[in-house]
Amino acid sequence: MRKLWSVLSAAVLALATAVVLPAAPASAAALTEVTSFGANPTGLRMHLYVPDRRPAEPALLVAVHYCTGSGPAFYSGSEFASLADQYGFIVIYPSATRSGNCFDVSSPGALTHNSTSDPAGIVSMVRYVQQQYHTDVDRTFVTGASSGGMMTNVLLGDYPDVFAAGSAFMGVPFGCFAATAGDPANPANQAGWNSTCSSGQLIKTPAAWGDLVRAAYPGYTGRRPRMQLFHGATDTTLAYPNFGEEIKQWTNVLGVSQTPVATDTPQSGWTRTRYGANIVQAPVEGISVANVGHSLPLSGMARMAIAFFGLDTTTTPPTDPTTPPPSGECTATVSLNSWTGGYVATVRVTAGAAALSGWTVSVPLPTGSAVTSTWNAGATGSSGTVSFRNVAYNGTVPAGGSVEFGFQGTGSGPGAAPACQAA
Repeated sequence: MRKLWSVLSAAVLALATAVVLPAAPASAAALTEVTSFGANPTGLRMHLYVPDRRPAEPALLVAVHYCTGSGPAFYSGSEFASLADQYGFIVIYPSATRSGNCFDVSSPGALTHNSTSDPAGIVSMVRYVQQQYHTDVDRTFVTGASSGGMMTNVLLGDYPDVFAAGSAFMGVPFGCFAATAGDPANPANQAGWNSTCSSGQLIKTPAAWGDLVRAAYPGYTGRRPRMQLFHGATDTTLAYPNFGEEIKQWTNVLGVSQTPVATDTPQSGWTRTRYGANIVQAPVEGISVANVGHSLPLSGMARMAIAFFGLDTTTTPPTDPTTPPPSGECTATVSLNSWTGGYVATVRVTAGAAALSGWTVSVPLPTGSAVTSTWNAGATGSSGTVSFRNVAYNGTVPAGGSVEFGFQGTGSGPGAAPACQAA
């Protein structure tokens, strides 16, 4: 497991420099946490982004983070939220909570339709949003990077009745990471590192790969979700041969030829192949990126995924007719990352039984501490008791939901509990 974290931590640094960070939404929409959404056997966390402008039955996208990441980090470090603002779909950002923040794509409980691991929690999130926001159940999609790319493969295999399509960035085929029972390095048989798979040495026939997917949901005869695959040709973390194995698997599952019907170059160094049909929503699509390692998605790739899903409509979604919710009570908690002479504080604001239309948090600082920078909030004062208030895009918080802001300071961080007041 130490190998997994060290290898992927280095890869995440490359990922962070590769993606384009979207500007904060110009609307009042904000990333919020949902704490009760149904069966959640592994204790995943759920963050939700609901754009203000959306159709009556919006589409739904699940965006799954990489190892060492989180839902809020993937929200900030990818373009999906800004695209949601543009096209009116809702985005779920799950967060893994086990050590290393990798998703379970290897245990027997993860590789089955009746999941008893992370896929079950993610599908609970989906069903919660489908019910609460009346989404179009036929337009539910999933995407993810690295561990999230692997989870994209797993979710399409486990739950073909839930997802219409997936877009996996630098993943591996369904079942490739399956843990070996009795492995002394992985006694829990869960979320383990499979070096044969990661190095690209697990090679199977298309039918054998397809059989792994079909075995996840025995007897299922409904439609199978389409798959889009991205991979860097010099990836050494989840090696490039996995890209070809994924194509073998999903062309077999979808019953189309492994020979591409079209090949083109959407950008310099990018090679796109389509299988089954030469259309934007092809059954299977692969994008290979020359001279790039474990650092996807690159700028523009999220938009390609949205096009593959068919979410890039040019019709402006109507303004949601609901009026702002009434104000309610709120609470605030703070977590610290400290070092000698300084700290970073993350404050979570949680609405009570009623929604918030604005909030103010008072944070008492010890003597010698001073705030030097703030994000996702406005601050009054820099020492003593500092007052933080919401900014334009994160004041509205649904009942039971949460938003976060942060600040950096000198000296030691706050020790007393912050106080929250609804606007």
